Amino acid sequence: MDFLGSLVQATAYITNTVLTIYFWIVIISALLSWVNPDPYNPIVRFLRGVTEPVFYKIRRWLPFAVVGGFDLSPIVVILAIQVCKIVVVENLYRLAYSMSTGVPM
Repeated sequence: MDFLGSLVQATAYITNTVLTIYFWIVIISALLSWVNPDPYNPIVRFLRGVTEPVFYKIRRWLPFAVVGGFDLSPIVVILAIQVCKIVVVENLYRLAYSMSTGVPM
């Protein structure tokens, strides 16, 4: 595999890893919202600091993301992460494969 193919494959792997980590952060943050933890806990502050800006934008763009007091913005974010993994990461892996074998996509 040439250098550019390896670079594309590494980019796909890193993107997949970052999206997977953020997926789990969103799930943990959503679960913590059910139990109302100590807001001064550093872990809770980190989780809220990482997820709340994204949730706020989702709530602002999609006003129907809050239905009957239930905040559905984590579900929207999880769906967006999965779509990015399918569209972006899989296509990057295909591109890296085609670059290494010489077979067009």
